[in-house]
Formats: sequence, C-alpha cells, structure tokens
Amino acid sequence: MTPVSKLRVNITISLDGYVAGPEQSLEDPLGKGGEALHTWMVVTRSFREQHASGEGGTTGLDDERAAAWNENVGAGIMGRNMFGPVRGPWGDDEWRGWWGDNPPYHYPVFVLTHHPRPPLEMEGGTTFHFVTDGIEAALERASAAAAGKDVVIGGGASTARQYLRAGLVDELEVHVSPVLLGGGERLFDDIGDGTAGLELVELVASPAVAHYRFARSGA
Repeated sequence: MTPVSKLRVNITISLDGYVAGPEQSLEDPLGKGGEALHTWMVVTRSFREQHASGEGGTTGLDDERAAAWNENVGAGIMGRNMFGPVRGPWGDDEWRGWWGDNPPYHYPVFVLTHHPRPPLEMEGGTTFHFVTDGIEAALERASAAAAGKDVVIGGGASTARQYLRAGLVDELEVHVSPVLLGGGERLFDDIGDGTAGLELVELVASPAVAHYRFARSGA
C-alpha cells in the first residue's frame, strides 16, 4: 500500500503571534524586525549546510529541529508572496524567486497564484509549478508529486491560514521566538475552528526558541 502524504506546516512566529514584521518590501521581505524571528535557525549547522557556506554552525536541539524541517518531504506549497514580490500578471517571467539559481528545496514546489505561468525548472531538483485553481488543487498535485512522502507548506502566513481554516493540516510545528514585533502578518487570525483536532504532541525549548508540534488526532 502506498503511504499517504501528510500536510505539514512548519513556521516561526514571534511571541505576539506574527510571522513577518510590518512594512514588508522588496528590500525588507520579512518586514521591519522580521529577520530576528529566524536567528535561532540561521546559526545552526543544518541551515548553513542547506543555505549558506556549509561550514560551521551550532549543533544541539535547535539544529535538530532545523534538520527535521525537510525530513521525509516530497513536495512543497507556497503562496505567491513567498515566491516573490511581483503582483498582477507575470509579464516577462524575469522573476525566478528569492533564492538564486539553486533554491534550497530540491523537490517540486507548487505556488498559489491567480495568474498562470509555465513551470520553472531550477538547479538542484527544484521545479516551481504555478497553480491557479485553489488550495485543494495545489494539495492534490503536491501529494501526487510527493509520491507518499509529506507535503510541507513553506509560507507565507496567508497560505498557512487558508489550509488551517480548511482543516487540511495534519501536522503543525510552530517555533516561537522571544521577539515582539508589535505588528505585521499574523498566523492565527480568521481560521475559525481550523485547529480543532490538532493536539500538542511535543514541546521542547532552548534558550533561543520554543518548539511546539501539534498533530491531528487519529492521523
């Protein structure tokens, strides 16, 4: 029997509930103060191996949580704002994402958008597919591409909220950073009873961040 994909959300938020600060822009994609959310992660060895020089970095609990981010992942879903700052029709398709020629995903990523665009094949095994017919269609395509592995939502907050509101998330891992942003984009606004059935199954913490993992009961 082919394993069934789980849909996972893995996201860092501030102590006051924001996943990005105010005034997001091309120069400041995480908003004012938003980069501080991810300090716990960017110093880890696992993050540096995947995103930076591949040298150095901290080990221990936070490194283990960063490494687990991509365990058993076969496909991803993200919102258009996570892919880039372009609005409206894609124009000449010049924008190819924030990550350069070799994005850190290395699996198919399905981008929610209202404007069609041909698939964008990048180095390292990442291909961006642009989905115009909604979150259920994106999940169906991502699950098929994952071939039994899990599907992870890469962000942003709006995309995570849509899947939470629809009750489609099987596992939610929230990393709470001791940062107060005071404004920006929140994760848990307007999701109704979308978290019903998600139960806390793990809570561990380091001096830098608290890691909460919720799983849907019976999943």
